[in-house]
Amino acid sequence: MRISFTKYHGLGNDFILIDNRYQLQPILTPEEAIKLCDRNFGVGADGVIFALPREGQADYTMRIFNSDGSESEMCGNGMRCLAKFIAEIDNNRQTKHKIYTGAGLLTIELKDNSQVTVDMGQPRLLASEIPTTFGNADQKVMDQSLVVGGKSWSITCVNMGNPHCITFVEDVAAIDLEKLGPQFENHSVFPERTNTEFIQVIRPNSLKMRVWERGAGATLACGTGACASVVAGVITQRCDRQVTVELPGGSLEIEWSTTNNTIYMTGPAEKVFTGVIN
Repeated sequence: MRISFTKYHGLGNDFILIDNRYQLQPILTPEEAIKLCDRNFGVGADGVIFALPREGQADYTMRIFNSDGSESEMCGNGMRCLAKFIAEIDNNRQTKHKIYTGAGLLTIELKDNSQVTVDMGQPRLLASEIPTTFGNADQKVMDQSLVVGGKSWSITCVNMGNPHCITFVEDVAAIDLEKLGPQFENHSVFPERTNTEFIQVIRPNSLKMRVWERGAGATLACGTGACASVVAGVITQRCDRQVTVELPGGSLEIEWSTTNNTIYMTGPAEKVFTGVIN
């Protein structure tokens, strides 16, 4: 079977996009996704995203397999790439779509300046919602000490449709991400593993971030991670509610609305190339 695909990236966080509108389940298996994501023997990507048929009130359903074959509930950078992909495969000029994801119904909107804004929904903060066994299930995990790699780290946990563990540091460049990332991701207090963000506060409206993504490892950007980091910064009184988050691949604009408690993420997504796989 020959399958057409388009590769996109959002600040270097890259994905293989597949038009899956004519079948209810992804046309590739997780094992096939692993092969495609391999940067030496495949196309190379952080994940494979499938644009599936509408579900309920949604215009499309999104499924994503990470580069290790695991499935993520959703992906912020991937959502922006999906918005550009939908504009390419759709025959109409609609700029706003409702997308059903594992994190619920979310909205994506193409802007005139080639940016994409994603309604990321509301953050969840209770330990049971992250999920984590760290602390009391009905309380927030805020600036709590967790030992990782023989060192005590002050962590704050946020769920943005997927789990995030955020720690604020003096210098993100000094973090040994390849060593610490897997230890955070697979720590026993996170039953579903976790994404991990190391954050340096530049100014109240500016954060610098490095990320270790669950199922993908070190990536150049993570949209849900940027949103989670702003939430963590606000609830621990480190940053404002409108923040520019600088990632290795570029910057995202994040706003945590006081009106509806919703997080809005704005950033670019760019087409890399198209191809056909057997």
